Amino acid sequence: MVRRRGRSGETEALLTARPAASIARPAQEDALMRVASDIGGTFTDLVAFDEETGELSLAKVPTTPDDLTRGVLEALPPARIDAARIGSFIHGTTLIINALTERKGARTGLLTTRGFRDVLEIGRANRPDIYNFSFRKPEPFVPRDLRLEVTERLDYKGEVLTPLDEDSVRRGVRALLDRGAGAIAICFLHAYRNPAHERRAAEIARAEAPATPVTASSEITREWREYERTSTAVLNAYVQPLAAAYLSGLESRLTGRGAASSSLHVMQSSGGITTFPEASAAPIRLVESGPAGSVLGAIALGQLLGERDIISLDIGGTTAKCAVLQGGEARVTTDYKVEWTPTSPGYPLMIPVIDVAEIGAGGGSIARIDEAGRLEVGPRSAGAVPGPACYGRGGEEPTTTDANLLCGRINPAYFLGGRIPLDVQAARRAIRRIAAPCGVTEAEAARGVVRLANAITESLLRRVTIRRGHDPREFALVAFGGGGSMHASALARSLRIRRVIIPVAPAHFSAWGMLMADARVDLVRTALVRAEPSQTAALAALLRELELESCALVCRGGLDPARVSARRFAELRYAGQEHTVNVPLPDGALDSAALYETLGRFHALHERHYTFRLDAVVEIVSLHVAAVGAVDRPRPAPLDRSPPDPTPARKGARAVDFDELGVLESPVYERARLRPGMRVEGPAVVEEPAASTILSPGDRLTVHEQGSLLVDIDASAR
Repeated sequence: MVRRRGRSGETEALLTARPAASIARPAQEDALMRVASDIGGTFTDLVAFDEETGELSLAKVPTTPDDLTRGVLEALPPARIDAARIGSFIHGTTLIINALTERKGARTGLLTTRGFRDVLEIGRANRPDIYNFSFRKPEPFVPRDLRLEVTERLDYKGEVLTPLDEDSVRRGVRALLDRGAGAIAICFLHAYRNPAHERRAAEIARAEAPATPVTASSEITREWREYERTSTAVLNAYVQPLAAAYLSGLESRLTGRGAASSSLHVMQSSGGITTFPEASAAPIRLVESGPAGSVLGAIALGQLLGERDIISLDIGGTTAKCAVLQGGEARVTTDYKVEWTPTSPGYPLMIPVIDVAEIGAGGGSIARIDEAGRLEVGPRSAGAVPGPACYGRGGEEPTTTDANLLCGRINPAYFLGGRIPLDVQAARRAIRRIAAPCGVTEAEAARGVVRLANAITESLLRRVTIRRGHDPREFALVAFGGGGSMHASALARSLRIRRVIIPVAPAHFSAWGMLMADARVDLVRTALVRAEPSQTAALAALLRELELESCALVCRGGLDPARVSARRFAELRYAGQEHTVNVPLPDGALDSAALYETLGRFHALHERHYTFRLDAVVEIVSLHVAAVGAVDRPRPAPLDRSPPDPTPARKGARAVDFDELGVLESPVYERARLRPGMRVEGPAVVEEPAASTILSPGDRLTVHEQGSLLVDIDASAR
């Protein structure tokens, strides 16, 4: 736990924060704390902001895989949080993604239109690895004996061809229950256009099986694509019992300590927060809740520092995640796939998700020698139990954290402020497992692990920038997580990024970002019309319908409608194409002038993404409205400046391995003592309890008045 008061500690830039006066107050006027909790693969982080004193408290405890709620509750006492004073509790969890990847959800049954029983089996013909002759399609989450057909049929316009046979629904539900189904998904053909049959079938299923969760695809998405809609409905049903039990248990334990049920919220993958009941009904929308919080934090930090074009990089214990934030906005997409890899198509989800890419290259990623004698790092992780070998909890396999420790990048006596002394000898024994087969020293093996981890992460950064038409040199890199600040300088140097930003308390940044989250509801509706003036009236009517519905939904928790705004987008494509481009719509009425402006934006964005534009008919595939309701958020105040000499913050020196730049004796600074205006020249190490910032030779660090570390990368190295 890290806790600072007044202006004497590492979190002081946030401690003096105050909520914006123009934003809606919490429902409980006497509850003056905003708390965010983020469960990661290795640690559970908590950030608490006291609106009365402006104090920020931080806590970090090991994640408890056997009972995730226990880790959340264990973080409350170190942060000295009185649950009765919580005005808003925002929770980010890996529960949903873990349940999917570990196959720990409910036995799920599917009711679908007659003739479409095998949609999940057929999937899509396209796959990422087209030359892999050993390719096998991913196994469906629903076995064939639990996929049953119902008599009904709509055409592509949503008009009834065959009425719904309600008795066939009842028979199907009973058959699924008899076969052991613990959750039921319903997906009918063209229900995105007309959900009437699906809604009635869901009513029948809930009446027949009142104790069994039921998901209708139209309750989750109103976009076309039969396979993707079916997959989304099935995966929501699959995790629904687990999510409902988890959220109910967490709510019970928090309210038992004095928190109000109305104060409890969950972070959604879209970057907005929702209530526990809403999250229990559609838990699939939480699949990337933690990463969404970190992106919001990066956007808020960029606004404070005047940086609108940012690459966020979160290196945690299990994965590295990154996102491109251009113009102070995050891209939200409904084209998301669970378990997608370069060799597997994964499982599609049609839910709004902040476009975050990730790869298995975190601090706990295990290094090994493969059958061909090559060094590999990740994606398998040591996780929270047993964790890296240096944690001293029984881990024996070498990890990136063990390698960083042997390279001098981590102080073994100062990990988590000294709460977990690191075992250097255990790390050495683990690294020896890959050093001996390669005939190299332990130091050389550790250097190789760090180098490979950087290369893997760099490939991820290139994937979201260069391969999407972005020049990384035009962006600043915001690095956080337990490992982000250790690897950021080397990555920025390779990609020629001009500046690295290390936020205050980087190891808690995802949780801090959740405090920046607004209430949000995203609605997407397939339209599929030509982008021509004759369609503007119909499009404007649909857009208005989506705006009213989304704003009503976001206000259901009692939010003042005056504080709700709507953001509007459209998915466009050239006629005959498969892929689409997400285009922001102009403000105001969707008339002919707005349509032509939208088309201009589409051509420009298409050329950026795909390097060409066409003189061809353009189609509008779908409309997307995001209703955003502003809530309280901390607003940091500037700190007093100090002379540039960092000597008062220096605490010693040690040898640090900078790879090809050599092993160099480097001064070590305590971040809590670095004042705004102080400057540090690399090579150097800036330590804080839960992170270390590595400055390569030639890097120049300046402490911003907000408390962030601004690292300018040596121009000669770029």
